[in-house]
Amino acid sequence: MTQFFDTESLDYLAQLPHAPASDVKKLGWRGLMKTIRISGKLVVTNHDEPEAVIMSAQEYTDLMQAARQTATQTHSALEGLRERFDQRLAALQSPDAGDKLRNVMRGGARLGGKVKAGTSH
Repeated sequence: MTQFFDTESLDYLAQLPHAPASDVKKLGWRGLMKTIRISGKLVVTNHDEPEAVIMSAQEYTDLMQAARQTATQTHSALEGLRERFDQRLAALQSPDAGDKLRNVMRGGARLGGKVKAGTSH
């Protein structure tokens, strides 16, 4: 079975305590939980390849809380973008928007010394 991990994930996994699957069988549940109590998580390998991460309930709770916080922050950022887009769209839908655009295209707008891009300038 081919494993697909990005480099950052592999770097993170390399920092965690590891145990081959055969050792996990030898340690049994008690030994496994002793290691997890000490480190919070354990990478189980098969032929030196990461196969699973076992974590404590506290580690899992912390991970889920961080995921929820990230989702909330992402939602807030998207709402801000949506509001700015709606404001810009509203400006384009104003009754005089077409006149303003035609005025700009005819060169009626003052550029204040700034360069106007285009093929004729």
